[in-house]
Amino acid sequence: MIRAATPADVPVIHAMVRELAAYEKEPDEARATPAQLREALFGAYPAAFAHVAEESGEVAGFALWFLNFSTWRGVHGIYLEDLYVRPGARGAGHGRALLAELAGICVARGYERLEWSVLDWNRPSIGFYEALGARPQDGWTVYRLTDGALRELGSGH
Repeated sequence: MIRAATPADVPVIHAMVRELAAYEKEPDEARATPAQLREALFGAYPAAFAHVAEESGEVAGFALWFLNFSTWRGVHGIYLEDLYVRPGARGAGHGRALLAELAGICVARGYERLEWSVLDWNRPSIGFYEALGARPQDGWTVYRLTDGALRELGSGH
């Protein structure tokens, strides 16, 4: 079963974010606290949204996403920040169901893109995404400013 996350889901979503960071070999980069996730998802001005997959009454996976905007298409889209299914629940269709839920939101709201990033070494996920019809965006490289470089650039404005 796929459903919109509730504030009661924040602790398990936080735990799965940490599990995902460990899987992606970056456990120290997952610094968000449960309070920060609660504010981002359910505060006065939500910046992100989440859906969870349940199996036998337990949360087995989640998708955390936010709106983006295409100046070329002139409409919003969804950017999927995290998609994670716990190892013991993989292969049961939860990842596909979560992506189908987000695709359904796109279709219902007239959004024209559902996008996400995947690590180039994550062959199981790449195969899964391509089997759904997703295609990599050749010629694009993701750039990121964080920590000291972000502060240095931002302090000069």
